[in-house]
Amino acid sequence: MQIAISRCGVVQVPLPEYQTAGAAGVDLHAALREPLAIDPGQRRLIPTGLRLAIPPGFEGQVRPRSGLAVRAGITVVNSPGTIDSDFRGEVGIVLINHGNEPFVVEPLARIAQLVIARVERATWLEVDELSDTERGSGGYGSTGITGA
Repeated sequence: MQIAISRCGVVQVPLPEYQTAGAAGVDLHAALREPLAIDPGQRRLIPTGLRLAIPPGFEGQVRPRSGLAVRAGITVVNSPGTIDSDFRGEVGIVLINHGNEPFVVEPLARIAQLVIARVERATWLEVDELSDTERGSGGYGSTGITGA
């Protein structure tokens, strides 16, 4: 599958590429001219300098980078964020600092991953009752914590 991509903005970012043969996602870079600090608890919208034309029937899923999460507490707020196939604007990444120290995003730093995934469109059938299951309406935590 091919996805059309164009650079936008004043910072020339690298095009996404898979880092290994088994990688599910590609890294997205910060299209910043200068370093940008994110204080603990703060959210910042980081531009990527890229626009995508994702084919119908697919979406882009924006996910955190595990190294940033474990080392600094940096993650993507709305994870996974969705890039719809009809969106043509610049992709932005909303990062949050869950760490205890300010975190500095350097220009061209790898800040998130992008996974392209197939999307199924559902049709909705309104009914008076739903079928029963063993779980029923049990919600958060209803299946327990351990496997025992």
